[in-house]
Amino acid sequence: MQFDDENLISKKLLLEKYSISYGALYRWKRKGLIPEDWFIKKSTSTGQETFFPKDLIFERVELILSNKEDILLDDLAQKISGEEEDNAKIVINTVFGEKTFRIKDIKGIKLVLENGETRDFSGIIKL
Repeated sequence: MQFDDENLISKKLLLEKYSISYGALYRWKRKGLIPEDWFIKKSTSTGQETFFPKDLIFERVELILSNKEDILLDDLAQKISGEEEDNAKIVINTVFGEKTFRIKDIKGIKLVLENGETRDFSGIIKL
């Protein structure tokens, strides 16, 4: 994939623009949210730096940031790659917001009543 220098942004400027950490960027890369070929190494006067195609990376980072509270990064990576599996999910909606969990990631679900009695719903959910 070839990109003109004027259509590239340095890693440093990208991290500053979106207030994201180096670690987050590389975690997204490991999870497949950002393709390997978008990490373009170029020699500069200060040594070798990493650049990204502006339009592609801006769109992707904005997609990740706008969805990271509502969907697991692994699920988002599957959607982006077009390899989304038919994974059952449970959605818990509270006064604090909504959270989605993949059923296969849930280890247990218990209801704890006011009197301390507990009821295990794990088996029902795993059906």
